[in-house]
This record gives sequence, C-alpha cells and structure tokens, in this order.
Amino acid sequence: MRLVLNSLHDEVAAKLRDRIFSGDLAPGSFVDEPALCAELAISRTPLREALKVLTAEGLLRHEPRRGCFVSEVTERDLDDIFPVIALLEGRCAFEAANNVTDADLVALEQLHDRLNRSARASRINEYYEANFAIHEAIITLANNRWLAQVIGDLRKIVKLARLQQLHAPGRLDQSLSEHMAVFAALKARDAEGAEAAMRTHLTRQRVALRELARNQKSRLSA
Repeated sequence: MRLVLNSLHDEVAAKLRDRIFSGDLAPGSFVDEPALCAELAISRTPLREALKVLTAEGLLRHEPRRGCFVSEVTERDLDDIFPVIALLEGRCAFEAANNVTDADLVALEQLHDRLNRSARASRINEYYEANFAIHEAIITLANNRWLAQVIGDLRKIVKLARLQQLHAPGRLDQSLSEHMAVFAALKARDAEGAEAAMRTHLTRQRVALRELARNQKSRLSA
C-alpha cells in the first residue's frame, strides 16, 4: 500500500509540475485542493504529499491557514541564483574535463554540430534542446550526484520564470561562441579553462536576461 501511495503522489506531483512550467498554473495563483482532487479523481492524501514535494522544490509556497500558491520568481531571485548555478556548472565542467574520454568527445562533437546547425538556421527551440543536452552531458561526465541534484533543483526555479534569453539581440551567436569555448577546453582536457568558460557562459546568460527584461519594460512604457 505504501508503494502505491508513493507512486500516486509522485504522479500527481509530475502532473502539477508540468502545469506550473507550462503556465497553466500561473505564478502567484492559488492551488485549489478540492478542485484538483475532483479533477484528478484522487483523495486529499496523495495531493497533499505531492504539494509537499513541490513546496520542497521551491515551485510552491505554503502559507499557514491559507494553503499553497505557485511561487513567483523575482529579478532578485535570479540575481541570487545565477551566480550559484555558474559556480556549480563550472565545477561540473572542471570534473568533466578530467573524466572525458575520446568516445565522450565524439558524442559531444555531434551535440555541438546540432547546436551549430540550429544557430545558423536561427531555430531557437532546436538550439535550446541541443543546449540542454550539452549541459546534461557535461553534468553526467562530472559524475557527481550531489552537483547534479542541486543543479537540478535550481534549474526548476529558473524554469519557473519562463525565461527566453536567446531572444536578446546577438545572444544566439554569443551563446554559441561560449559553448564552443567550453568544448575546446574539454577537448584539451583543460579543467580550469572549462570551469572558467562555463562560469562565463552562465554569467552572460543572466546579463542577457537582464537586458531583455529592461528592453521589454521600455517598450511597454513607450
């Protein structure tokens, strides 16, 4: 019975997580427990277990006597999170450079070819997919489950903000150049160079997002 319960609340958490990321459950919105129980045909117990999981991940916030609300990510949050992600993913690149094999480099070459093709064709969605695959590959090569876990948790918060930094002017080409710098360091087994290049890549993402937000605000106020 316990295994069934765990499976059900994990399934409910996954469904709600998808709704949050898609915007179906908007930032700041109230989580209506009775309505969700009726819609999903479940009891309060698995729903509340699922809400605890999402609260621990930072996707929901719980207010005593009021219930759960979808978390809102502020510019201050992003300013705080991105330097941490840069440090963590930089360390992943450092460890990956020490662990990478010739076979790994062949696989990474293929991923970077996809990245290049997507950039040349300005296919941003495909670029995001290749970009994500490369970051995941480097985290895998680092072979450090604690780094992977913390990065995964922070990524969920960043994803909650529904950011599109590649739409900033010139960012696509800049991002590609940064990725190639990381890859060059990995090929050279230059751990410190890979770490520095990855940290630069993540730091510039935040700069691009800040500029994009500033431009959008000025367009709305014009």
